[in-house]
Amino acid sequence: MELALYDVRLDDDTAAVVRAALLGANERGVKIRLLYNVDRPDRFPVPPPPKTEPELIESLPFETAGIPGWPDLMHHKYVVRDHAAVWTGSTNWTDDSWTREENVIAILESAPVAARFGEDFEQLWKTREVDRSGKVDSSPVDVDGKPVRTWFSPKRGEKLAHQIARGIATAERRVRIASPVITSGPILGTLAEVAADGKVDLAGVVDATQIAEVLGQWKANGNATWKTPSLRFVLDRASFTGKRSTPYAPGAVHDYMHAKVTVCDDTVFAGSFNLSHSGEQNAENVVEVEDAALAEQMVTFVDEIRAKYEPLRL
Repeated sequence: MELALYDVRLDDDTAAVVRAALLGANERGVKIRLLYNVDRPDRFPVPPPPKTEPELIESLPFETAGIPGWPDLMHHKYVVRDHAAVWTGSTNWTDDSWTREENVIAILESAPVAARFGEDFEQLWKTREVDRSGKVDSSPVDVDGKPVRTWFSPKRGEKLAHQIARGIATAERRVRIASPVITSGPILGTLAEVAADGKVDLAGVVDATQIAEVLGQWKANGNATWKTPSLRFVLDRASFTGKRSTPYAPGAVHDYMHAKVTVCDDTVFAGSFNLSHSGEQNAENVVEVEDAALAEQMVTFVDEIRAKYEPLRL
């Protein structure tokens, strides 16, 4: 098993279940390796900083490695099992992630997909550097008759952003988005064009608190001159709602709208990737799946979340 986990922070009862499972696998002779992010103390809290305690992780009786989260994050949340299956998505290994947040988990039983994730894991394991990871083939592989592409940043981060933007631009019926923030230039610009055209059913949900924090960051770095008007236009023209989550603070609960999924007609993009410029530079992953049934399931999921919250206006 190879585990790449941004945040591991569990209460005693939950930790006992997870620890027992990992120790049991280790005692059966399973080779386990675990990567985790080691955060820097002065980072702007979008996405929220992890609370992983390195000393607890490193006390486990198998190989572990902390990846420095500066200047960019090791933001993965995936597991590769027996070179045959992958668990990935937006869900950190924390109690808040499993009980207070909206998240998506994707499980793929596929040796070719597992090989792609294993290749990314090896790059991180060997180099211990975010910016030297993600150089993995993104061509389609067949999974039960469905084309699946795997994307890893930072090496494929810019191409991933353009691939999602292309999916949004070419959609003929619908686009659904769940992302804490939307700050990627290619994606934001394309969304503004699609919203202006008004020909596609465009809707989504974000984290209103993190959007407000990003607006403050844009004022500081100069991006407000074009990104703020673009985001305002998208939110005004399309049907977006926002969850007013608890602002990040040490010791505060994490109840964010944390799902990261985009649906363009019958294509689903799901993973750890916020639709953000920083996501292009972090160590992130996305699976792109062309499947009508899965797309319907994800549209229903996004619409159910969207209906829980108020329309977002900047």
